Amino acid sequence: MSVSTSLRDVIGLDSTLPRLGGATLLMIDFQNTYRTGVMALEGAEPALAAGARLLAAAREAGATVIHIVNDGGEGSPYDIRAEIGAISPEVAPVEGESVVVKQFPDAFHGTDLEKVLRERGAGADLVLAGFMTHMCVTFTAQGAFNHGYRPTVVAEATATRSLPAPGGGTLPAATLRSAALTTVADLFGTVAPTVAHLAG
Repeated sequence: MSVSTSLRDVIGLDSTLPRLGGATLLMIDFQNTYRTGVMALEGAEPALAAGARLLAAAREAGATVIHIVNDGGEGSPYDIRAEIGAISPEVAPVEGESVVVKQFPDAFHGTDLEKVLRERGAGADLVLAGFMTHMCVTFTAQGAFNHGYRPTVVAEATATRSLPAPGGGTLPAATLRSAALTTVADLFGTVAPTVAHLAG
Protein backbone atom coordinates (compact mmCIF):
# COMPACT_ATOMS: atom_id res chain seq x y z
CA MET A 1 0.00 0.00 0.00
CA SER A 2 1.41 3.38 -1.00
CA VAL A 3 1.47 6.25 1.48
CA SER A 4 0.27 9.65 0.29
CA THR A 5 2.12 12.88 0.85
CA SER A 6 0.53 14.94 3.61
CA LEU A 7 -1.29 18.11 2.73
CA ARG A 8 1.16 19.96 4.97
CA ASP A 9 4.03 18.79 2.79
CA VAL A 10 2.15 19.57 -0.43
CA ILE A 11 1.44 23.12 0.75
CA GLY A 12 4.87 23.54 2.30
CA LEU A 13 3.84 24.11 5.91
CA ASP A 14 6.49 23.87 8.62
CA SER A 15 6.14 20.72 10.73
CA THR A 16 8.78 21.58 13.32
CA LEU A 17 7.50 21.02 16.86
CA PRO A 18 7.27 24.20 18.95
CA ARG A 19 9.23 25.05 22.07
CA LEU A 20 6.85 24.75 25.02
CA GLY A 21 8.08 27.95 26.66
CA GLY A 22 7.22 29.94 23.55
CA ALA A 23 3.76 28.45 23.08
CA THR A 24 0.34 28.73 24.70
CA LEU A 25 -1.04 25.54 26.23
CA LEU A 26 -4.72 24.75 25.74
CA MET A 27 -5.95 22.14 28.24
CA ILE A 28 -9.16 20.93 26.62
CA ASP A 29 -12.02 19.33 28.57
CA PHE A 30 -9.95 17.53 31.21
CA GLN A 31 -13.25 17.07 33.07
CA ASN A 32 -14.38 14.32 35.41
CA THR A 33 -17.03 13.66 32.75
CA TYR A 34 -14.57 11.43 30.94
CA ARG A 35 -13.30 9.42 33.90
CA THR A 36 -16.50 7.68 34.94
CA GLY A 37 -20.03 6.93 33.81
CA VAL A 38 -21.51 7.03 30.35
CA MET A 39 -18.69 9.10 28.82
CA ALA A 40 -15.73 7.28 30.40
CA LEU A 41 -12.86 7.07 27.92
CA GLU A 42 -10.44 4.25 27.24
CA GLY A 43 -7.03 5.45 28.38
CA ALA A 44 -8.39 8.45 30.25
CA GLU A 45 -6.17 7.96 33.30
CA PRO A 46 -2.83 7.63 31.44
CA ALA A 47 -3.82 10.61 29.25
CA LEU A 48 -4.69 12.64 32.34
CA ALA A 49 -1.32 11.76 33.91
CA ALA A 50 0.42 12.88 30.72
CA GLY A 51 -1.67 16.06 30.77
CA ALA A 52 -0.51 16.74 34.32
CA ARG A 53 3.13 16.31 33.26
CA LEU A 54 2.57 18.61 30.30
CA LEU A 55 0.91 21.23 32.48
CA ALA A 56 3.75 21.12 35.00
CA ALA A 57 6.33 21.45 32.21
CA ALA A 58 4.45 24.38 30.66
CA ARG A 59 4.25 26.18 33.98
CA GLU A 60 7.94 25.60 34.62
CA ALA A 61 8.76 26.90 31.13
CA GLY A 62 6.71 30.03 31.72
CA ALA A 63 4.11 29.24 29.05
CA THR A 64 0.67 30.79 29.06
CA VAL A 65 -1.94 28.21 30.10
CA ILE A 66 -5.63 28.34 29.16
CA HIS A 67 -8.11 25.76 30.41
CA ILE A 68 -11.19 24.96 28.33
CA VAL A 69 -14.33 23.25 29.62
CA ASN A 70 -17.47 22.07 27.88
CA ASP A 71 -20.73 23.10 29.55
CA GLY A 72 -23.57 20.77 28.58
CA GLY A 73 -26.06 22.24 30.99
CA GLU A 74 -27.43 21.44 34.41
CA GLY A 75 -27.90 17.75 35.12
CA SER A 76 -25.84 16.60 32.12
CA PRO A 77 -22.52 14.72 32.26
CA TYR A 78 -20.98 18.05 31.24
CA ASP A 79 -22.51 20.13 34.04
CA ILE A 80 -19.64 22.40 35.07
CA ARG A 81 -21.55 23.39 38.20
CA ALA A 82 -21.36 19.78 39.47
CA GLU A 83 -18.49 17.46 40.37
CA ILE A 84 -19.03 15.38 37.21
CA GLY A 85 -18.28 18.35 34.96
CA ALA A 86 -15.46 19.85 37.00
CA ILE A 87 -11.87 19.97 35.79
CA SER A 88 -10.00 17.00 37.24
CA PRO A 89 -7.97 18.08 40.28
CA GLU A 90 -4.71 16.75 38.79
CA VAL A 91 -4.85 19.52 36.18
CA ALA A 92 -6.92 22.18 37.94
CA PRO A 93 -6.25 25.83 37.07
CA VAL A 94 -4.14 27.97 39.36
CA GLU A 95 -4.35 31.71 39.87
CA GLY A 96 -3.61 33.60 36.67
CA GLU A 97 -4.71 30.84 34.31
CA SER A 98 -7.80 31.62 32.23
CA VAL A 99 -10.79 29.29 31.88
CA VAL A 100 -12.85 29.41 28.68
CA VAL A 101 -16.31 27.81 28.63
CA LYS A 102 -17.54 26.35 25.35
CA GLN A 103 -20.57 24.50 24.05
CA PHE A 104 -19.23 23.26 20.72
CA PRO A 105 -16.34 20.92 19.83
CA ASP A 106 -14.30 23.80 18.36
CA ALA A 107 -13.22 25.88 21.35
CA PHE A 108 -13.00 28.96 19.10
CA HIS A 109 -16.68 28.75 18.12
CA GLY A 110 -18.99 30.97 20.15
CA THR A 111 -16.39 31.69 22.84
CA ASP A 112 -13.95 34.44 23.75
CA LEU A 113 -10.92 32.16 23.28
CA GLU A 114 -9.37 34.26 20.54
CA LYS A 115 -9.89 37.41 22.62
CA VAL A 116 -8.22 35.72 25.61
CA LEU A 117 -5.30 34.63 23.42
CA ARG A 118 -4.82 38.20 22.20
CA GLU A 119 -5.05 39.61 25.72
CA ARG A 120 -2.50 37.08 26.96
CA GLY A 121 -0.11 38.01 24.15
CA ALA A 122 -0.15 34.54 22.61
CA GLY A 123 2.04 33.90 19.61
CA ALA A 124 1.22 31.56 16.74
CA ASP A 125 2.13 28.32 18.50
CA LEU A 126 -0.61 26.56 20.47
CA VAL A 127 -0.10 23.22 22.23
CA LEU A 128 -3.27 21.16 22.66
CA ALA A 129 -4.10 18.28 24.99
CA GLY A 130 -7.29 16.81 26.38
CA PHE A 131 -10.49 14.95 25.69
CA MET A 132 -11.74 13.62 23.27
CA THR A 133 -9.07 13.10 20.63
CA HIS A 134 -11.50 12.70 17.73
CA MET A 135 -13.87 15.43 18.81
CA CYS A 136 -12.91 18.57 20.76
CA VAL A 137 -9.15 18.16 20.35
CA THR A 138 -9.33 17.66 16.59
CA PHE A 139 -11.92 20.37 15.98
CA THR A 140 -10.11 22.88 18.17
CA ALA A 141 -6.94 22.12 16.20
CA GLN A 142 -8.91 22.83 13.03
CA GLY A 143 -10.30 26.03 14.54
CA ALA A 144 -6.81 27.14 15.53
CA PHE A 145 -5.54 26.45 12.02
CA ASN A 146 -8.48 28.37 10.52
CA HIS A 147 -7.62 31.36 12.75
CA GLY A 148 -3.99 31.41 11.64
CA TYR A 149 -2.43 29.63 14.61
CA ARG A 150 0.02 26.71 14.50
CA PRO A 151 -1.47 23.99 16.72
CA THR A 152 0.41 20.97 18.03
CA VAL A 153 -1.43 18.08 19.67
CA VAL A 154 0.38 16.06 22.35
CA ALA A 155 -0.82 12.55 21.48
CA GLU A 156 -0.22 10.81 24.81
CA ALA A 157 -2.23 13.51 26.60
CA THR A 158 -5.42 12.67 24.67
CA ALA A 159 -7.93 9.81 24.80
CA THR A 160 -11.22 8.80 23.21
CA ARG A 161 -13.75 5.97 23.22
CA SER A 162 -14.85 3.10 20.99
CA LEU A 163 -17.84 3.94 18.80
CA PRO A 164 -20.36 2.10 16.61
CA ALA A 165 -19.08 2.16 13.03
CA PRO A 166 -21.40 3.16 10.19
CA GLY A 167 -22.49 -0.02 8.46
CA GLY A 168 -22.00 -2.15 11.55
CA GLY A 169 -19.32 -3.25 13.96
CA THR A 170 -17.26 -1.19 16.37
CA LEU A 171 -14.41 1.21 15.74
CA PRO A 172 -11.92 0.66 18.58
CA ALA A 173 -10.85 3.69 20.58
CA ALA A 174 -7.18 3.20 19.65
CA THR A 175 -8.05 3.19 15.95
CA LEU A 176 -10.26 6.26 16.25
CA ARG A 177 -7.57 8.08 18.25
CA SER A 178 -4.95 7.24 15.63
CA ALA A 179 -7.23 8.36 12.82
CA ALA A 180 -7.97 11.66 14.58
CA LEU A 181 -4.28 12.39 15.16
CA THR A 182 -3.55 11.50 11.53
CA THR A 183 -6.25 13.95 10.42
CA VAL A 184 -4.62 16.70 12.47
CA ALA A 185 -1.16 15.89 11.14
CA ASP A 186 -2.34 15.83 7.53
CA LEU A 187 -3.15 19.54 7.55
CA PHE A 188 -4.22 21.31 10.73
CA GLY A 189 -1.07 20.98 12.81
CA THR A 190 1.74 18.85 14.12
CA VAL A 191 1.53 15.93 16.53
CA ALA A 192 4.02 15.39 19.36
CA PRO A 193 3.88 11.73 20.39
CA THR A 194 4.76 12.46 24.01
CA VAL A 195 5.34 15.38 26.35
CA ALA A 196 9.07 14.64 26.16
CA HIS A 197 9.07 15.51 22.44
CA LEU A 198 8.49 19.17 23.30
CA ALA A 199 11.54 21.13 24.39
CA GLY A 200 11.02 23.53 27.27
